[in-house]
Amino acid sequence: SLKVFEHMERLAAARRADPAADLLTVLADASVDGVPLTERERGTFLLLLLIAGNETTRHALTHGLVALARHPDQYARLRAEPELATSPLLDTAVEEVLRWSCPQVHFRRTATIDTEIDGVAIAAGDKVVTWYIAANHDPAQFPDPHVFDIGRTPNRHVTFGGGGPHLCLGQWMARLEVRVFLQALARRVERIELTGEVERLRSNFINGVKRCPVVLHPAAGA
Repeated sequence: SLKVFEHMERLAAARRADPAADLLTVLADASVDGVPLTERERGTFLLLLLIAGNETTRHALTHGLVALARHPDQYARLRAEPELATSPLLDTAVEEVLRWSCPQVHFRRTATIDTEIDGVAIAAGDKVVTWYIAANHDPAQFPDPHVFDIGRTPNRHVTFGGGGPHLCLGQWMARLEVRVFLQALARRVERIELTGEVERLRSNFINGVKRCPVVLHPAAGA
């Protein structure tokens, strides 16, 4: 992590000398309530971006691949779209992969005021755990929540958080990565074959896949 902090300071210095329309320029001289971020805070923020953007998206892609392999009817449905790049089905498929995969299992938050959630009293200072993966399979929000449906709409999943200040900063990049992956897969692969047991990551924090033996059978002309 120290090397990441040092790298961040080199980047910050470069952006101060030559500002650009990017996040690093904002971070270089960022402040909260008039107090400038410290070197450690800038480095920690960059470390968070690096880990959060890598660890979560790669598991979302893997879970999406496994889901399409186990639901060949849904994969055939995706491949049957004549103009996939502009198809509304690709949009809904991206959201369903994100709902289904939900790489972040939970987060803990601290209540800042006394409040009540679904009849349960929460006092300021109480620790509250939000189980995103449970919310993404809530039958009150999703008809047949345990069915993988690439045409699901509406799809009010909370894979990126429930909104507010904790909404995932990288959600648009993640959506783009899933979209490009699905589009390339459907164009170049005719059939996805799982050749062994999918091994899951031993974690109650990250919904990850440790090993996924698979064979991608190429489409004609791919």
